[in-house]
Order: sequence, then structure tokens, then C-alpha cells
Amino acid sequence: MKKIILSLVIILITSLISYGQKKTINISKSNVFWEGHKITGSHEGLMMFKSGHLNFENNKLTGGSFIVDMQSISCTDLSGNSKKSFEKHLNSEDFFGTDKHPTSKLLITKVEKRKNKNLFKCSGDITIKNITQKIYFDIKIEKNKAFVKTKIDRSKFNIKYKSGSFFDGLGDSLIYDEFDLKINLFF
Repeated sequence: MKKIILSLVIILITSLISYGQKKTINISKSNVFWEGHKITGSHEGLMMFKSGHLNFENNKLTGGSFIVDMQSISCTDLSGNSKKSFEKHLNSEDFFGTDKHPTSKLLITKVEKRKNKNLFKCSGDITIKNITQKIYFDIKIEKNKAFVKTKIDRSKFNIKYKSGSFFDGLGDSLIYDEFDLKINLFF
């Protein structure tokens, strides 16, 4: 009887391990670093996660899902009233309209292993301001952390403020459509 129970426990544990694993991010440590560029310089800051996880099967990344708290957007290169004013503008309808769109979402839909054992090529759907677009990026996974570097074209999410894709003659006030993201995930 003990052998049967032991065998069942081993089978159960083995099937759970091979079935899959969901690694939930630590939202107090994980963040999204952003950097936007304009003709005359750049600004940078952070956004925090509301939730997120990566899915694994047999220790191989298979997908994931993340929700970013857009109302957490902050600017780290300004201080005082300039910082407060800029953050208010980022939250306004000119940019992310966080009163109407408090979160953005990323769903990883396809994963391919790269030659480097810790690197995966991913594609997925990113939703900003209720507009969903395809996104492609590499994710590097180390023990209890993962890193992503990618670019987002804000014009694809109807973020028009001082965009050369929507307006002519902006001169030195032009803000480039692409902004950089560095995503730091900790489990």
C-alpha cells in the first residue's frame, strides 16, 4: 500500500512539473523604464505593474501576460514643479489618457528559443488606450528575473501630441513616435 501511495505521489509531482509552471512577478520590484526622445533632448521615467506572469512548460518559456498601471507613470529626469507638470501631461489625453485608460496590457502569444539558452524571441499583443497592436521582442531570462528591451511606436496607439506622423511644421518641438522600453521582471 505504501508503495502504491508513493508511486502515485511521484506520478502526480512529475506530471505537475512537466505540465507547466506559472511564474508570477514581484510587482514591488518589477518595473518598466521608458525613454522618449524629441529633437531637443529626451525624458525618461518608470511605470509599475499591476500584475504579470510568465508561463513555462518543461522549463521552456511558452507565454505570459502583464498589466501595467499607467497611472503610475513617473518622470525620473525632472524634479519639483517641472516633474509634476510633465507627469500630469503624460496622464492627460495628449498622451495616455489614464483616467479613461488606467492600464495597458501585454499578452505573449508566440515564443521561439534563440541559440543563447536564456534568450527567447517573442511576439504578442500590446494594448494601450484600448488599441491593440502586434509587438516583437527578445526576452532574456535568468533564475528569478527577466529583461526585455523594445521600442513602441506611439502613433499606432493614436498618441498624436507633437508627432510628425500627424502634424507638419513642428520644427524643434517635434517628439519622435518611437520610445524605448526596458522591462525588468523579478519573480
